[in-house]
Amino acid sequence: MWTDGTPRVLPIGFTWNGKELVTGTPDNAPKMLALKDGDKVAVTFDSYTPPFKVLYIRGIVHLCPCDGLVPEWCQAGERMMGKEGAQGFSDLVDGMLKAGVIKMIRLSVEPTWAGILDFQTRFPSGIEKGMEAMATAGSANN
Repeated sequence: MWTDGTPRVLPIGFTWNGKELVTGTPDNAPKMLALKDGDKVAVTFDSYTPPFKVLYIRGIVHLCPCDGLVPEWCQAGERMMGKEGAQGFSDLVDGMLKAGVIKMIRLSVEPTWAGILDFQTRFPSGIEKGMEAMATAGSANN
């Protein structure tokens, strides 16, 4: 939620370390106005090709000041921009850190619940209920 109570979604790069999603963010990022350590958050991932798959995660956000660049943030950057592009961006941000213009926050999401829709064996709940109603109606008509 944004500070005025309206919903807000943010695209982020992250690294999964085996127990949490981790990214980094400057301490002056707008999301830092709305997020507090321990807040409940939701994350979703969608695939781009059929059959579409969606991963839903609910969890708890953890915010921790970091001296220097957040390593998992750098890893995510390399995955998204390639080694050279990520290095250039990391160098830019590292320069801001060293100049004292920003500080880095390690932002992680500890999952407390996860669900998958694969649109083959599991559908959104409203569709599943409709499919069940159709099956029941079909068997009653036979």
